[in-house]
Amino acid sequence: MTAPAGDWRLIREEARPGPMQMALDEVAAETAAAGGPATVRTYRWDPSCLTLGYRQDPETVDWAFCEREGIDVTRRQTGGGGIYHDGFGDVAYSIAVPAADVPGELLDCYHLLCEPVLDAFDRLGIDADYVEESVPELYHPACYLRELHPAHDVVAGGGRDGVAEERRKIAGNAQYRKRDAVIQHGSLTFSVEAERHLGTFADPPVTASAFRDRVVGMDELAAIDRADAVAAVEAALVAWVVGEGDAGEGGDRGDVDIDRDASWTDEELRRAAELVETKYRDDEWVRTRPGNSGGGADG
Repeated sequence: MTAPAGDWRLIREEARPGPMQMALDEVAAETAAAGGPATVRTYRWDPSCLTLGYRQDPETVDWAFCEREGIDVTRRQTGGGGIYHDGFGDVAYSIAVPAADVPGELLDCYHLLCEPVLDAFDRLGIDADYVEESVPELYHPACYLRELHPAHDVVAGGGRDGVAEERRKIAGNAQYRKRDAVIQHGSLTFSVEAERHLGTFADPPVTASAFRDRVVGMDELAAIDRADAVAAVEAALVAWVVGEGDAGEGGDRGDVDIDRDASWTDEELRRAAELVETKYRDDEWVRTRPGNSGGGADG
């Protein structure tokens, strides 16, 4: 399958603080819902950031460690566990599209929007796919250490040091619907930072070695640098939008128009800054566990 028809834009990797990145995802959804272009984008976290799942208990965070290490903490609109992101080990993407243009069934929509993620790994020569069988949970508050499920968890490679063990998780992807739009965002692991990832949680019963047994980075599986990984994700997103043929200028779908060097409008940046102050940096949003509404598919 390919992306829905219509106007699209690609916003290439931007380095911004985590609260602003989450706000921009929400703004992209608002733009799509209002009849503006759908958005595919890549982004980078600066400074490092721990994003909490929508219903995650704030007591699971080591707030002192995060403050001492200069790590932002914010809360996502999507469910799942917390993920530590930094400007090197993580390649982030998001897709925002009108809800009417994608499947209404949650997993069907999730799998459609994950197609460019799997294509990006293929372009890098990395064998990645959904895990074939469930793998038991190690630590529920951490996204990468939750149970791996065949419906939505993407794994790659083999075991550590060439040993034929279970394939390891390489990406966390999640989705939610808001204001007649669907937003899916994800974190593709370029390089594993096990100690810092675990350090953001309060007393996790998992060693750094056990974390590496569960999570793999692209740099372990292919002779690439981070710029190669970002370029592959952007190329895969464009190819998904324009069709499975040539992703070059024009593509092979006459019903799609994509601006490959787009930027945010002044109004979108103003709205995002407002959301940062009223939500994504606000203690009531970040440090208070929400109720039973919101969130979506995650893996």
